Amino acid sequence: MRTLFCAIFCCLFFLTITVEAQNSPDCRTAIPVCADAPIEGVTDGSGVIDDFDPDVIRQTGCLEKGSVISANIENNTAWYVFRAGTSGQIGFDIEALPVTPGAPVTAEYDFALYGPFDQTSGENFCGNIGNGGAQPIRCNYEVNDTNFTGLGVNPENGQVGAPNVTGSQNTYDEFIDVIAGEVYYLLINNFNTNFDGNPENFILNFTGNSVDANQDTALDCTLRDEFLGFDIIACEGDPDIILSALNSPAGPNIANITWSVDYEDDGTIDDVLATGAGETEFTVTSPNSGRYFVSIETTFGEIISDDILITFFGVPELDEVIIVDDFLNSDQTDPYNVEIVTLGDGDYEYALNGGEFQDDPVFLDVPPGINTVVINDKNGCGTTEPLEFLVVGYPKFFTPNGDGIHDLWQVLGIEALQEPTIFIFDRFGKLIKQLNQDSTGWDGTYNGRDLPSSDYWFKLDYGRDQEGVVVARTVRRHFSLVR
Repeated sequence: MRTLFCAIFCCLFFLTITVEAQNSPDCRTAIPVCADAPIEGVTDGSGVIDDFDPDVIRQTGCLEKGSVISANIENNTAWYVFRAGTSGQIGFDIEALPVTPGAPVTAEYDFALYGPFDQTSGENFCGNIGNGGAQPIRCNYEVNDTNFTGLGVNPENGQVGAPNVTGSQNTYDEFIDVIAGEVYYLLINNFNTNFDGNPENFILNFTGNSVDANQDTALDCTLRDEFLGFDIIACEGDPDIILSALNSPAGPNIANITWSVDYEDDGTIDDVLATGAGETEFTVTSPNSGRYFVSIETTFGEIISDDILITFFGVPELDEVIIVDDFLNSDQTDPYNVEIVTLGDGDYEYALNGGEFQDDPVFLDVPPGINTVVINDKNGCGTTEPLEFLVVGYPKFFTPNGDGIHDLWQVLGIEALQEPTIFIFDRFGKLIKQLNQDSTGWDGTYNGRDLPSSDYWFKLDYGRDQEGVVVARTVRRHFSLVR
């Protein structure tokens, strides 16, 4: 066990410590840690939120959902987060402890390590982990016959870590090489279920040459001062988020606690939410987004504070589709361009007509006729059904060969026009066909005779309502008959 040099205000003394048992079974409230002392952790539940939706995510790294409905990936979990303070090699040991001294060890710990993440990126780290977008860089679920699992070297039998292989009986994965500033999330799972209801403890101890070189800087211990954790992105309707003052550097030396909030995150405190020595936790419910503050007055008269931004996003909702260019909106009709406008301020991506998602809500060269758009919230807060919208335009070619594909030519979306009439001419100006909104389209014939492959012209006369006045419009374009 390491010795920790502790400075509490003006009093300096040496202690040999183990940080008291802590548990956060949800990724979004992961406990910040650093390498200055072993941490006694506990697994006694799976939290208030499914970090891995059991109906969607059945595997993350080497951890997978069991065959029975209750056997989710998460089983008696604990989440930790750490930030590399120096570049180098990092590992850790997870040692299973008995429920009571002298009793047999019943816990069976597995783990998955995620990262590296960039704290300046603004990403929703836990959202990326939970939706499968971020996979573990280290993982192990082998049988722990030595009561140890982790990264690096098993301190009990000297077994060197290696990539997880099912049935290898090696409970250690390889060290990681870190760069200062990188953020990592550690999920610890207790594979066994303790049916007597007593929480099962473990010791989490960091190792590696970075820790050996300087245990006080290998992991950035200022992260522990950010005891409310990283900013949280959640979805409307998610379970409550419980903020705790107990992980602060004040420890149990608390004289008073004050919780407050800035709902708009504009630098102005809107409300004092709670105050008192016993207010060690505060519960944030959906959809109360805002920056939450806690101020702790210690029994030594010192003030310790922290804040966290919590943002709740709703399911994406379409406001409107702005048709930038088509017959009704612009003389620039090739290509047709649209812009998707959503309600809310989520982090959305868009897919047109079953294609790939893109971040830009503007789509270029959109085909005429009925189109569909799907809007997805990248924070995992929902995806819309395909939503239809109409672009009024015409196909640039058609192929009347009887295969059922592009056999007829017609202005698409013609039903949106007022009293439309279409005149089709050959390249010499001869009138070939006249269509209206009830016509099925032109089949490429004249007086029952197939016309040859060529360019043909059309004139479209129609009315358009402009601020309550129907204005006559005419469009002249050409298209190709291809045989």
